[in-house]
Amino acid sequence: MSRRLIVEPRGLAPWWLKLLIPIASVIAALALGALFLTLTGNGWLDAYGKMVDTAFGSSRGFSETLVSATPLILTGVAAAIAFKMLVWNIGAEGQLIFGAIVAAGVGIWLSASTPPIIAITAIVIAGAIGGAFWASLSAVPKVYLGTNEIITTLMLNFIALLLMNYLVFDSFSPWRDPESAQFPQGRPMIDSGRIPEMFNRLDWGFFIAVAVAVLAWFIISKTRSGFEYRIVGDSFDTARYVGIKVPKKVLGTFLASGAAAGLAGSIMVAGILGRMDPRSLDLGLGFTGIIVAALARLNPIAIIPVAVLMGALHNAGPALQSIGVPSATVTILQGAILLFAVGGEFLISNRIRRPERSVEETTAGAEVSPA
Repeated sequence: MSRRLIVEPRGLAPWWLKLLIPIASVIAALALGALFLTLTGNGWLDAYGKMVDTAFGSSRGFSETLVSATPLILTGVAAAIAFKMLVWNIGAEGQLIFGAIVAAGVGIWLSASTPPIIAITAIVIAGAIGGAFWASLSAVPKVYLGTNEIITTLMLNFIALLLMNYLVFDSFSPWRDPESAQFPQGRPMIDSGRIPEMFNRLDWGFFIAVAVAVLAWFIISKTRSGFEYRIVGDSFDTARYVGIKVPKKVLGTFLASGAAAGLAGSIMVAGILGRMDPRSLDLGLGFTGIIVAALARLNPIAIIPVAVLMGALHNAGPALQSIGVPSATVTILQGAILLFAVGGEFLISNRIRRPERSVEETTAGAEVSPA
């Protein structure tokens, strides 16, 4: 007689399982990608070798990987700190874009004679405030009206994208470069507002992103506010019972999540872009940040190496076309990593076992067995 498998909570998973599952998720996704490449007539060893060489084979390639990883660290942190409290902020994409709009606006408004330290600080902080404001459009209804934040944050992504496109492509706003006659593009920011580069195109924005990830980990793990945050994430009812103001915590977490995503937008416009460029900002960075957070198991420190991995995949796309491999392979790998990471998270939280045989089944089996 067939018996169904039993799924039961695992309790506290061992540390090695928490480390093994994300690694296995990446390996499984790469194996699936290798199968796809083989079925489409492409050599998977050549493709993966090209990806590694492009991302890490030279100083320029490595710097480009870190450049791509910078916004992913911040959108990953944005997703992690929200999801860990069971606040489903799917709007990091829109918050990044709106943060870029506000940051670029400040960079255009400031005088060219503004000292760099003041200009850069103002632009970066403005982007974070812009992202927090855009998040508040979903946070306030969520906290005080009980609306579904998944729907509101998702829809606000499209509103932010359309607003950005309107400001540059469909209007003569201050964000549009009046000297661009052939094709509309964003107005350049003041030179003193640009984040200094270190080598190649890598600028100090990467280290700002790393510092934000470390700060988020420290606050969550080592402070009283973080302890209360973890209690709310485990159980709203328990948090209310011990006197924690849950609405205030949820609202603060939502705003912090939006600020991290908005900071990514401000670093991009003040760094590698130097202007609000819709074509370079509409890359799905907010959604990729969710993959980063999931693979890092919502750990802000683990987000850093995972974002570097995703940055490497992102940079490898155009290089694959040079050897005849579709650049969409990168998207397939990213999607596969997310699926395996979600499945791995299920295995970390639960165990699957066969039910134990009852006394009657054991006795019946003994009676029909040969002597």
